[in-house]
Amino acid sequence: MKLSTNEKAAITATCQTFIDTVLKPRFLPDVTPTNFNYPVDIQGKWHGSKYRFLQRYRSGFAENLGEEFDAPFVRIDWRGRDRFDVQWHRHTGQWFRVYQGLSLEAALNAILTSEFLHPL
Repeated sequence: MKLSTNEKAAITATCQTFIDTVLKPRFLPDVTPTNFNYPVDIQGKWHGSKYRFLQRYRSGFAENLGEEFDAPFVRIDWRGRDRFDVQWHRHTGQWFRVYQGLSLEAALNAILTSEFLHPL
């Protein structure tokens, strides 16, 4: 079973609304430059049938001042119909499934209510 273009667009729109109205106001209300890496944005991107939530960082270090990079913190894996697995991005770079077979609404709620799934 393959994710259709229309389904993907609907999921993207729902996730973007979640990012804009929930994640950014709660976890990134301001961008505060530092001498270290600091967050400047929260965004989402598809990787196949997986939608990753990313925190974008900017470097404040003198040797690479202003360079930016993305760090994923959670993803939802589409499993068919309206079912998703929620995966946590470990500090080791591996993904760990923490919820299985949730609706999109329940998956986003799990991200909101489970502290370890929040951006840093």
